[in-house]
Amino acid sequence: MSIQTSEARELLVKLVRIPSVSGSEEPCARQLASFFERHDREVFLDEVGNVRAPADDGVLLTSHIDTVPGDIPVHVETDDEGRDVLWGRGSVDATGSLAAMATAAVRTGASFVGVVGEEVDSRGSRHVVDTREQVPDAVLNGEPSGWDALTLGYRGILGGTYLGASESGHSSRPENNAVQDAMDWWRRVEARFEHDEYVPVFERVTCKPVGFDGGLSGDGLTVEATMEVKLRVPPSYTTDTVREIADGCLERGTVNWHDMVDPVMESPRTPVARAFRAAIRANNGDPRMLRKTGTSDMNVFANAWGVPTVSYGPGDSNFDHAPDERLPLPEYDKSVGVLVDATERLL
Repeated sequence: MSIQTSEARELLVKLVRIPSVSGSEEPCARQLASFFERHDREVFLDEVGNVRAPADDGVLLTSHIDTVPGDIPVHVETDDEGRDVLWGRGSVDATGSLAAMATAAVRTGASFVGVVGEEVDSRGSRHVVDTREQVPDAVLNGEPSGWDALTLGYRGILGGTYLGASESGHSSRPENNAVQDAMDWWRRVEARFEHDEYVPVFERVTCKPVGFDGGLSGDGLTVEATMEVKLRVPPSYTTDTVREIADGCLERGTVNWHDMVDPVMESPRTPVARAFRAAIRANNGDPRMLRKTGTSDMNVFANAWGVPTVSYGPGDSNFDHAPDERLPLPEYDKSVGVLVDATERLL
């Protein structure tokens, strides 16, 4: 089915105008579902709020509906290069990809899923792999790569909460309290995964404390420490291996590991990667292949289903989550063309 560039742009702007912070995706999801309804496609919202439009499972086109918080006034302005540029939260990560995937799904007849919760816990994609009756032949996951690039790899993530407690005592005492125990454990973890500077970030385990609370308990009888940590996991490790190493650094306290997503690294020689390279060249581009240091729903789909998978979408990922997030609309147009071309080559 033919969709004009103006309609594809209109869909994008409508979706960006609707706030869709993780946990509050429903209004945006319903707007997205109405796009499929207008084009006579079967569509429904599932139990967790994903938008599902089943069709030809030769290809599943997917991206996430949710965004991180951030109030960026939505508007289109002309930049110094004469391009129309859409400003707004999600324009790059990843409503641009979401709208492009939806447009390509209607044009080609491929299956589509818009998932919730990618920015927090990937609950939408996990629900899809747990409940979908048929595994698709290939997955095209929407994340910003630039219109002329495809992403073949992402690191995994391991998230946990350290908990420690010790008897209260005068600060002049020489023995460690729970706060020191937490700090010492984290120093040992960082030392265990230390890398030489020449090792690419994608190939490193990077360790980040993202929250800390510590001090005397309410009754004054214990010192307590709670630390939230995240470790990014390269393809040379599994999350289980990294967890075992981090647990081995414990001398006191415990860690509750609550977020585990394994890394993914796809071959550039899969049918999906070849289709994208050909589609980018057909649209006068020079294909680039990327490895990203974060984590995405591509990890979930590729590791669960074992089918050829790539991530692709318009926009410069340097603007992900940024206060000046913006997407040049000509780039969005090109990405739709590439997606349609690549999908048709695979169906």
